[in-house]
Amino acid sequence: MIVPLVVLLSCYWVYKNIDFKGIAKNIKKPLLLHMRRVADKLIIVELADAAMEELIRMAQAGEPLWVPSSDNSSEILTEDEYTRMFPHGMGPKKLGLKSEASRESAVVIMNHITLVELLMDVNQWSNVFSGIVSRAMTLEVLSTGVAGNYNGALQVMSAEFQVPSPLVPTRENYFVRYCKQHADGTWAVVDVSLDNLRPSSISRCKRWPSGCLIQELPDGYSKVTWVEHVEVDDRAVHNIYRLLVNSGLAFGAKRWVATLEKHCQRLASVMANNIPSGDVGVIITSEGRKSMLKLAERMVLSFCNGVGASTSHTWTALSGSGADDVWFMTQKSMDDPGRPPGIVLSAATSFWIPVQPKRVFDFLRVENSRSEWDILSYGGLVQEMAHITNGRDPGNCVSLLRVNSANSSESNMLILQESSSDSTGSYVIYAPVDIAAMSVVLHGGDPDYVALLPSGFAILPDWPGQHEIGIPEVGTGGSLLTVAFQILVDSVPTAKLSLGSVATVNSLIECTVERIKAAVTSP
Repeated sequence: MIVPLVVLLSCYWVYKNIDFKGIAKNIKKPLLLHMRRVADKLIIVELADAAMEELIRMAQAGEPLWVPSSDNSSEILTEDEYTRMFPHGMGPKKLGLKSEASRESAVVIMNHITLVELLMDVNQWSNVFSGIVSRAMTLEVLSTGVAGNYNGALQVMSAEFQVPSPLVPTRENYFVRYCKQHADGTWAVVDVSLDNLRPSSISRCKRWPSGCLIQELPDGYSKVTWVEHVEVDDRAVHNIYRLLVNSGLAFGAKRWVATLEKHCQRLASVMANNIPSGDVGVIITSEGRKSMLKLAERMVLSFCNGVGASTSHTWTALSGSGADDVWFMTQKSMDDPGRPPGIVLSAATSFWIPVQPKRVFDFLRVENSRSEWDILSYGGLVQEMAHITNGRDPGNCVSLLRVNSANSSESNMLILQESSSDSTGSYVIYAPVDIAAMSVVLHGGDPDYVALLPSGFAILPDWPGQHEIGIPEVGTGGSLLTVAFQILVDSVPTAKLSLGSVATVNSLIECTVERIKAAVTSP
């Protein structure tokens, strides 16, 4: 029987406040530190066990703990029933934090063991979920598991969760991740915050038992049930994103599962051998597909890591109208074969438009309309040279585009683009690429040495509802669009950024925004 956590945490607080100097003057400091580490580990193990039990019950319970939303698109946690089922919980709720809970299930094309390994490897996990995880690291491995797998693995981690916009603050968590195979063969991976072990820290987000159950299915499939449960202070979220965040869609289980499904479909595309040989523009060789998809994956990762409000970024907003501010950040690029050397200026802006996300996504991804918004393609003819479909939706694909300039004196340009969409959001991400380097990639060569500076768009659905303050139209449907550019403004990494460069990029992004608005809102 598990000791109530309230009792354990109280005992731990007493232990932390013992005057060891007064009662154990002869004990050397290394021994005292060892005793504290042992006590910490005992508390973490108990927390992990209790969190695992709670996750299982949360994932398997039906009504009245979970009730369907009014449109049956999601499930809503009944707070009173949760308190009844878990009277001790993970400790007292913090003042000023509000609860968010969501649950989502899906069948994915991935072996259950592979999925467990993905979740327990911090690098794989943060790469696959780069749109949600802006930073993550394993701080300490308390157990590697038994029997050559992750059963019983326990690791202390930190992570930062994001929405692709500078207007939504990230959520930082310090937590333990615990993996366990249960008697029925089901695997479970659970996270729970360790804030009680850092009493001096001030956290705006507490991660209650969250994670997923993984059930093995025939033919390499798995059924995943994902639970997200947090307490958070979201008062700093910009008004145009508040309804989306309040709906649970921004950080909730549905977004995690949708991202996982897209990843599984992408892997299936890499392994596909039944690519039609007669389709124009389709890459035929398996090696070419793998290299191009690997390059696109790095492009997407770079874009996602640079577009959010991560605390590792130093965004500066030019004075504007608030929601339409353009945010800037500079970075020095040195000794990175995957990025051109020099001073890179990042610029981003987020705004609301009264157009459905699918229309915005289709307009931005297709080559025929590119010259309407892309200054690099303006007046030229854009042709798709290569194409890889990622999954069932034809809009989810990686493309290689050639821009044939209207001016014959200018050289032609290649653009690598990935577009992806699901019910929680869409991306169109692209980067100019060197023709010779891409030729190597298309023949199955190493894509790691292709220099990229990704730019692109993140399109999120505006959630219907009523705003207390802010833009009156927001909440009536439409799209929340983030436009982000990365531009090399000087090829010398030690150079200083000029105000002229900032003004030029500011004009570029404002011009692009106006062109997009005019095109997608026209009858």
